[in-house]
Amino acid sequence: MTRCPLALLLVFLPLSASAQSIYKCIDAAGGITYASSKLDKSCKVVASGPENTLPAPPKPKTGNVASHPSPPGFPRVQEETQKARDGDRRLILEQELASEQRNLDQAKKDLAEQEAAGGGANDRTAPYRDRVGQHERNILAIQKELAALR
Repeated sequence: MTRCPLALLLVFLPLSASAQSIYKCIDAAGGITYASSKLDKSCKVVASGPENTLPAPPKPKTGNVASHPSPPGFPRVQEETQKARDGDRRLILEQELASEQRNLDQAKKDLAEQEAAGGGANDRTAPYRDRVGQHERNILAIQKELAALR
């Protein structure tokens, strides 16, 4: 039962490989021959497999926003409204930065207390060190966001 599909696969496999390109060959007497392989130097490809039928992808265009205009009717934000939103964002980020700084100070204080009570760094202080690291990473991320606004 498995021999039949295997035999068919072996029969059709060379056909699919040979059907990749079709060549048009013109002999010395002017006769035209079409072949699946190049017979001599005069043969030219007239058709190729599906892998060559797609057009090349377009080159990415580099430029500013003007090169990508908004479609007609696309809602636009007024400049004053956008400036107000940017100001609100800056204020929120500054408040978050101050809050994270307070949290970092408290986490460092808690870590110092645990290290003093336990005789130094150990497995019991690991969560406190993790909290300090998390607050430090949050502060760096907020500072990066604020730098991007300026």
